[in-house]
Amino acid sequence: MYDVAIIGAGPAGSSAAIFTAKAGKKTLVIDSDKSITKRAWIENHFGVMEITGPELVEIGKKQAQKFGAELVEGTATNIAKIDNGFRIETEEKSYEAKHVILATGLLTDLAEKIGLHTKPGVEPRIKTIIDVSADGKTNIDGIWAAGTVAGVSVHTIITAGDGAKVAINVISELNGERYVDHDVLKS
Repeated sequence: MYDVAIIGAGPAGSSAAIFTAKAGKKTLVIDSDKSITKRAWIENHFGVMEITGPELVEIGKKQAQKFGAELVEGTATNIAKIDNGFRIETEEKSYEAKHVILATGLLTDLAEKIGLHTKPGVEPRIKTIIDVSADGKTNIDGIWAAGTVAGVSVHTIITAGDGAKVAINVISELNGERYVDHDVLKS
């Protein structure tokens, strides 16, 4: 069983995976390769002069893998509650995790199918989002949402930051105390 399963490997999902895996949590990322970031040209991301969306997505995936996240290609088709977490089903396989983070960008079909509350989006062209609390919790305990699908701005730096925020909250819940991740320069 995974500690955390993340659906989506765009900026929000990969950022969440970087934090959960780096914190030593057994992390799975299921990605359908449909990130809207793959169509982006980015010049407004702090610390990056310019980058293509596909490059940013690939770097994010590699960072998550560097810390031990397992990435699988597939589309999550269902999430069902089990005794100590959730079973996430794809077309070919199922996985079990204690917590799930939905980072599905524009896609809310899975969220609606499993009974998550949604509401109208406020960003241009974003019709529906998952209704989440300030920390990323949905109406189903143990299922979280981050990024555009959770109602934050579609800008990559903002969705990445939201993925990190939600991951920190998941890690804190798993640990039973507030988690902080600070790296320092070695002298």
